[in-house]
Parts: sequence; C-alpha cells; structure tokens
Amino acid sequence: MLNGLPNILTVSRILAIPAICAAFFLPGAWSAWVPLALFAAAGITDWFDGYLARKWGQMSDLGRFLDPVADKLLVAAVILMLIAFERIDRITCLAAVVIMCREITVTGLREFLAELRVKVPVSRLAKWKTTVQLIALAILIVGDHGPAEIPVRLLGEIGLWLAAILTIYTGWDYLQTGLRHMAAEPAKTGSQATAVQSKGAE
Repeated sequence: MLNGLPNILTVSRILAIPAICAAFFLPGAWSAWVPLALFAAAGITDWFDGYLARKWGQMSDLGRFLDPVADKLLVAAVILMLIAFERIDRITCLAAVVIMCREITVTGLREFLAELRVKVPVSRLAKWKTTVQLIALAILIVGDHGPAEIPVRLLGEIGLWLAAILTIYTGWDYLQTGLRHMAAEPAKTGSQATAVQSKGAE
C-alpha cells in the first residue's frame, strides 16, 4: 500500500531520479549544486522511510521490495551521469563498475531467494557501505565546482573506492547465502516432487 508515509517517501526517491539526471544539464555551477540538493533530499528519505516504518509499525513486503530497488536505481543513475559528464577519473570508473555489478548480482540473488521464501536481512556493514557510497557520490556530484583549496574530486574518488571495497565484501556474504540455498534447492525440489506424487496417489 502506498498510502503509508514510509512507502510514499520510498517512491519519492524513485521519482526524484529523473530530476537529478536532468539537473546535470543545467549551466555552470547549477549543474553541481542542484543535483546535489536533490540527491541529498533523496538520501534523507532513505533514512526516514525505514525509521518511520519501524517506529509506526508500517513495515510491509512492498516497502521491503521498494527500498533496496530505490537505492540501487538512485546509485546507478548518479554513477552513469557522473561518468557521462566526466566527473569520475577513468581508473575510478572501475570502482563504479564494481558497485553496479554487485548491485545487479545482489538484486538477482534477492529475487531467487524470495522465490524460496528466504529473507536476507541487510547487515550493519551493508548499511555502512550504502552510507559511504552516498557520501562519495554526493562529493563527486560537486566535483570541480567545490572550493578550490579542497581536493573535492579526489576525496570523492577515494570514498568511491572505499565503497567498492565494502561492496565486494558485503556482496560476497550475499553470494555465499545464495549459493548455500542453491545447493540445497535440488534436494528441496525432489522432496516437493515426492510430496506431489504422494498426493496424487491419494
């Protein structure tokens, strides 16, 4: 249901993505500060939707589905825009590729595990990864439009590499969980087939 404030905040994060992308085309410094403001607002909703859902007891399957999807869409869109507008160094693009590959892989694993009715809770380290990732992207959005005396772009690229390292570590945890259930799936399928045959015999 979208009538709950937590889910509305999550959807607003998705709806903000086109506006953030469009803001990159603004002239001069506006192309940095406007998308930064929109991105920061979207990041704030990421914290509030989960907090309010827990506080008000409005946690739902829709919210559990939409929240990580909104995060991944937001991160992927901003990374693509940063690459398109050359606000990420070429070598740092590798960190961006690692992050996007991990997000796609984890999304596939979650979908697979959801079919098995296996819930994979977000770890505390994964939340830190997301936080570092969002901060790094925010810094890179500003890029060369930041204060001249501060190496803004370098700080953002360092943060993105740190996020990539955390991404690999947390992604491996998800992959191990998925592989364990994949290994157990043939046995489960065999048991289900036996149960169906027994039911037919009755």
